[in-house]
Amino acid sequence: MQLDEMILDVDQQIEIKADVETVYASLIHRLTEANGGGGTPMPMKLEQWPGGRWYRDLGEGIGHLWGHVQVIKPTTLIEIIGPMFMSYPVSGHLALRLTEESGVTTLSLRHRAIGLIDPNHREGVKQGWGGLMEDVKQNSES
Repeated sequence: MQLDEMILDVDQQIEIKADVETVYASLIHRLTEANGGGGTPMPMKLEQWPGGRWYRDLGEGIGHLWGHVQVIKPTTLIEIIGPMFMSYPVSGHLALRLTEESGVTTLSLRHRAIGLIDPNHREGVKQGWGGLMEDVKQNSES
């Protein structure tokens, strides 16, 4: 396996016509209560403090740890470290930054990981994070 096959680096941003507080609330909603892409149920929990867990909660003690909160600064930054959706040897970092200027909020997402990254995950991750960002935009602007 070549080094470039072991690295994931996704960098996306979207402009949202809403104030940063509205966008942050929509982001938290999408990271927790909303469905996953295509309407697939994704019951997630986010403990909103440093060291808090972000995990898929399937009930009765069943679930999947996506990561731990490394940094949280409401309404400007959430950083999560962990494997995210990858259940194999990988270390990852997700940064979600929000900046507002003249009533428009820019949501920036950077997901970097290193490990034995499945090629299917590498292909789908850009679309998955892009869908999350589009959902936040739609919910914030409506």
